[in-house]
Amino acid sequence: MSIVANDYAFVVGVDTHARAHTYAIISSRTGEVLGTKAFAVTDAAIDRAIAWTASHTNGQVLFALEGPGSYGASLARSLRRGGHEFCDVRPPERASRTRGKNDEIDAVAAAKSALGIGMDALTMPKADGLRNALRVLLDARMDMELRRTSARNQLNALVRTTDFGLDTRRALTDKKIRQLAGLERAHADRATQIVQREAIRLASIVIDLGGQMLENRTELGEVVEILAPGLQEIYGVGPITAGVAVSAYSHRGRVRSEAAFAALAGVNPIPASSGNTTRHRLNRHGNRLSISDSGGHRY
Repeated sequence: MSIVANDYAFVVGVDTHARAHTYAIISSRTGEVLGTKAFAVTDAAIDRAIAWTASHTNGQVLFALEGPGSYGASLARSLRRGGHEFCDVRPPERASRTRGKNDEIDAVAAAKSALGIGMDALTMPKADGLRNALRVLLDARMDMELRRTSARNQLNALVRTTDFGLDTRRALTDKKIRQLAGLERAHADRATQIVQREAIRLASIVIDLGGQMLENRTELGEVVEILAPGLQEIYGVGPITAGVAVSAYSHRGRVRSEAAFAALAGVNPIPASSGNTTRHRLNRHGNRLSISDSGGHRY
């Protein structure tokens, strides 16, 4: 299997930060550091950085970026527009830092970490556009679901301490939440008024977030259909499940084998043997994103 050092004459490691990126050019043949330099994070400065790397190289170049989805997003966009090849690399582990740490050392480490990676295992940064929009929609849905669940739990606890004329032996239904949201404030003592006002506020939050989740589900379905037509036609796969699947398998190098797929899904066995006992446990990592596909309650 071919590796990066065989396919690219130079690798440019980039240590990304909010205000400045540090670039380090490495010769793939010798491992020599040909130059390091820091540039600001502006469009003009990024163009100068790319021109600087071009002036120090005369062959195939691969940019190895740390954090192309965060601090390095603007650089990734510029490289993509210019047709430059780049990949995503992880920062070095703390235990492997034997020569200290600064931006130049990290940029060199980013470049050298890419040299021995197989071309099939090269991780490409997540794309912008609809794929990024899909991730934003999923993150927003998780936030809405957490806030709605919190508001429902608070409301359930509240109605058990105050008489609203509701049957509170079970958790509140959608119908009862609508009743609480439309509750008319009675002429009662100050304490009762405060509790009633809070119940109305929480019920309104639950209803409002439910409506937002319905809109979110509809938009997720539309985006998924563009990115993966027909995926939602599979039995049991709705817009949320399909969105999570498409978002997880977002770029080349993400899933390289059946074992990598199992690890991504968080279902691969991990050895947990000790002494004469041989056993395995289930991996609880990977992308085990849990988001409701119910689309929110229909109020």
